Amino acid sequence: MRSPRPPATENEELPVVDDFEELVRLVEERPGMYLRHSAGPAPDAEAGPSIDYEGEVRLPGLSATTISPEPWWPRSVADWIARRVCLYAELGDEPERFPWLLTGRMVGRGPDHEPLVVDVHPVARIGESALTAAEQHYRRHFHVGRTSRSRAWQSNASP
Repeated sequence: MRSPRPPATENEELPVVDDFEELVRLVEERPGMYLRHSAGPAPDAEAGPSIDYEGEVRLPGLSATTISPEPWWPRSVADWIARRVCLYAELGDEPERFPWLLTGRMVGRGPDHEPLVVDVHPVARIGESALTAAEQHYRRHFHVGRTSRSRAWQSNASP
């Protein structure tokens, strides 16, 4: 369950991508883009880099996740994007947080193997309609929740 749109702030200047197909085109046109869930670019810039709260370590950049498909991905760009958006949707469940796109330079990986990004350039926030369409796409095109430990997968897998 996603939270409603946060109140008006400096983030209002960030364009909103409200259409899933538009989101796919944007990612295709700008390879190397990242997805982040936070209160937005302005609060992130003010707060500084991400923190590993468990280890009490300030990280060398903002934690994000990839939204551009890897070169080895054999399926559609839309499949990759829908999956990435949905796998990390819970990070936007807090009222002040929302998903937004950025470009930047990866300087390492965080404790959960997430890219750590500096020289951040905000691109757009992902709107509710695009999030809903991504979830619908994900559910139509994937076996959501199936893992290597799922019996259905094991019985259908080739040796």
